[in-house]
Amino acid sequence: MKQKGHVIKEVVAGSIAEELELIPGDRLISINGEVIEDIFDYQYLVEDEFLDLVVEKENGEEWELEIEKDEDEDIGLIFEHGLMDDYRSCTNNCVFCFIDQMPPGMRETLYFKDDDSRLSFLQGNYITLTNMKQKDIDRIIRFNWSPINISIQTMNPELRCKMLNNRFAGKVLSYLDQLSKAGITMNGQIVLCPGLNDGQELDRTIRELSVYFPHMQSVSVVPVGLTKFREGLFPLRAFEKKDAVAALEIIDKWRETLYKQHGNHFVHASDEFYLMADRPLPEEDQYDGYPQLENGVGMLRLLIEETILAVETRKNTENLSCQTIPRKVSVATGRLASPTIEHLLEQVSTAFPWIDGHVYTIENRFFGEMITVSGLITGQDLLAQLKDKTLGQCLLLPENMLRSGERVFLDDMTVDELEKELNTPVVIVRSSGDSLVNALLGIEDETDESVFRPYELDDEI
Repeated sequence: MKQKGHVIKEVVAGSIAEELELIPGDRLISINGEVIEDIFDYQYLVEDEFLDLVVEKENGEEWELEIEKDEDEDIGLIFEHGLMDDYRSCTNNCVFCFIDQMPPGMRETLYFKDDDSRLSFLQGNYITLTNMKQKDIDRIIRFNWSPINISIQTMNPELRCKMLNNRFAGKVLSYLDQLSKAGITMNGQIVLCPGLNDGQELDRTIRELSVYFPHMQSVSVVPVGLTKFREGLFPLRAFEKKDAVAALEIIDKWRETLYKQHGNHFVHASDEFYLMADRPLPEEDQYDGYPQLENGVGMLRLLIEETILAVETRKNTENLSCQTIPRKVSVATGRLASPTIEHLLEQVSTAFPWIDGHVYTIENRFFGEMITVSGLITGQDLLAQLKDKTLGQCLLLPENMLRSGERVFLDDMTVDELEKELNTPVVIVRSSGDSLVNALLGIEDETDESVFRPYELDDEI
């Protein structure tokens, strides 16, 4: 049985809580008579000027404490769990679920299927709405959580039930009406599966979602990802060029129509569709400010534009203009981004002739050759395919290959272990053109920003 209240992990020195002699290990039971579900309840309630706290001490004694403070003044409590609640897991059995296609023996966090509206607000995760009750929708509206990212797949209720393997999956689409009427900003996602929600179904879904604009500010369409670990799962096939072309025809039709109506393209295809269809990426002004970068929408276009700008910025730098010592470097990436990275390296080498860069395209043998994104490349695949290669002074790897905040690959190999096995320094490059150019030139980045991995939870919020 879940214990009542929330364990206090730390009391801020000099705070109101310290003055009240609260200590780590105490449990906060309620504020102003209201039970606290999570961090959002807590933050909402402590904004009041007058607080009535009920706290349970470690010996079981309950204290009732009255506080008068300035509005929005923090009382100085830090809790054991950042969210102050357990993560809510997914109750579906989606036919396209990537986690179901994971091999056994990997990190426990990689198998957790989150479907938590709070993480959608805090971290940008996508939710299906299927494990939500009316009170959860009311809380989103009450706290004005925006944006909320919603994994739609289809606006056909019966088909959504089939794709999510949840008999309530179609009914909960009505929550979109409530969120839109309340002015909650939303982003939508469509995982496109050939023969299921493409063609006329995709056309219907985009049409019905467009009614929610501008509160539904964007919708991304991404191809289903299939690993080699699909034994016993729903029979899905991978996208082929003809499928990508057909999908883009529908998407582009709606982009043109909606732009004429609203001055916004609204629906965006992921970079993979353009590469599979052998079509050029849209220009930067067609991405509406890149609202769907985490879904792989516009990542390559943004990288191209940032790299061009970074090259131009550094071309006339005094300490670079006199550079003559050759610098040989290598870059490893997935099959999807490889042609773009090769093109960018040519541009850098043209501007800085002493740079000799080589791109190695890594085949995903761990998950299967149909997985082409760099973020799912493992350390063992890097090692096996690079161990006999000429890597130069250093090997550049994109940061999305690593777990957020750590130097660890999906298969638990560390960057240090890879460096030792390859006998080559490894430089982790942030997902920006500026960082790529800096790494190629041997300039250390000034910032330390990291990229969140959407398929794996952070340990702390």
